[in-house]
Order: sequence, then structure tokens, then C-alpha cells
Amino acid sequence: MSIKLSIMAISISSVLALAGCQTPLKSTALDQSIEEPPITLVPDTPDSDGDGVLDAIDECPATPWKVIIDEVGCPIAGIGVGLKMEYRAFFTKGSSELSKEYQFDLDKVAEQMNKYDTATMKIEAHISEDEMGQALSALPKNRAMMVKNYLILKHDIEPSRFSTFDCGIRAPIASADTAEGEFMNRRVYGLATEPEDGVVHHNQNDSKSDICTEF
Repeated sequence: MSIKLSIMAISISSVLALAGCQTPLKSTALDQSIEEPPITLVPDTPDSDGDGVLDAIDECPATPWKVIIDEVGCPIAGIGVGLKMEYRAFFTKGSSELSKEYQFDLDKVAEQMNKYDTATMKIEAHISEDEMGQALSALPKNRAMMVKNYLILKHDIEPSRFSTFDCGIRAPIASADTAEGEFMNRRVYGLATEPEDGVVHHNQNDSKSDICTEF
């Protein structure tokens, strides 16, 4: 009888010992199940001009305060300050033909001029030095009229809202020593305006009409 009791006591001790060995494993599994995820640091996303558009996609990174902007951080033309919109087109030598990209830009000008139906537009046409000559004397006028007629015929804008200027070679913006410079000088510059005060304030940095001939 004492032998049986001894065997039973040893068996119970063994079971308790095994149960005790398994307890830390359960605790370890529980600890692993509630382990906190690693912290991910988010880098700074600067907005230098404070307009709500991040610098990485801001195409106008120095927008003044209290100016209404579009999705890329640039002021919306004509909102709050009257219309003021510039236009530029460049031409191949001896040509007054408008390429598709400049037609597309003119469509944007027309859209704004139709919103501001009392706005006017100055159109200044230039040639390069390598285009000088008797046969090409009408070239600046042809370039200016190409722009004007596009806006009149395609967008039904009143002709009286345009003023055209022949600038010849009197106002180059680049050196005539290179082909690139000559190309930059073969241009039309336009400025559509409708200021709040009713007075046209031309951009003196780009507008050259003070030395051009109106026609």
C-alpha cells in the first residue's frame, strides 16, 4: 500500500512540474500578442509661402498673402484684382503662323476675356535682326493680326477691345548672336487687363509699346 501511495505522489509531482514548465510559454505568447507596433516618423512637409500647397508641388512658391490660388499654388488670373493676363508666342523665321501650343494659350486668354467682358488687350509684335528686309516689312503686323484675328474669329471677341503694335527690331529680349536669341526675338507679347480702378497699368518690364508703332 505504501508503495502505491509513493508512486501516486511521484506522478502528481511530475504533472505539477510539467504544468509549471508550460506557464512561462503561455505568458510569452501573450506578451507577443500585445507587442506595440514600431513608430513611423513622418518627415516635415514644408509650405514656404503658407498658401496650403506644399513646396514639392507648388509652382508659385512665393505667393503673397490673401491671394486666391489654384491647385498648384498659383494666383487665379483676374480673381479679386481685375484681369491681368500675359501672353507670349514665338515664331519660326519669316513666319507668322501660330503653332498649336500658342493657339491653346490663346484659348485661355479668350476664356478670361469673355469672363471680363470689358477687358482689353495690347498685342505687340516683334521680328529678329535676321528677318530684316523689304519683303518682310509687314511681318510684325502679320504676327499681331494673326493673334488678334484668332481671338475675334474663334472666340467672337469684339475687335475694338484690341490694340496692335508694330515693334520691328526695336525691342529685342535676347542677343542676336545665337540662333536661340534670334528665335526669342521673333515674338508676340500680349497683355489683357481690366484693373479695378479702371486704369490700365502695363507691365513695364515686358511691354514695349512706348517705343512701338500702333496700327
